[in-house]
Amino acid sequence: MYAIIADLGRQYKVEEGQILEIDFREAKAGDKLTFDRVLAVSNESGFTLGTPTVGGATVSAKVIGETKGDKIFVQKFRRRKNSKRRTGHRQKYVKVVIESIA
Repeated sequence: MYAIIADLGRQYKVEEGQILEIDFREAKAGDKLTFDRVLAVSNESGFTLGTPTVGGATVSAKVIGETKGDKIFVQKFRRRKNSKRRTGHRQKYVKVVIESIA
């Protein structure tokens, strides 16, 4: 059984028990999250596609904690101008485990 959910502009294919990194939000470890925008659900009885969402379908998840992604370096360079700049960025994520698809 799996579901396709939309969260903050991204789509995820999730299954029960799956550990997932989603975009950062203020949540503590142990908090419950509910995703209401379920785009599709597949189970034993078949596949249900929403228009645009499946009515009454929800996915619940439990927050494990916060993580950070890999460091990304951005380099800007203007030739012959003695102009260089290098900056770094690490994206924050929230790690969740999918508990149930209803």
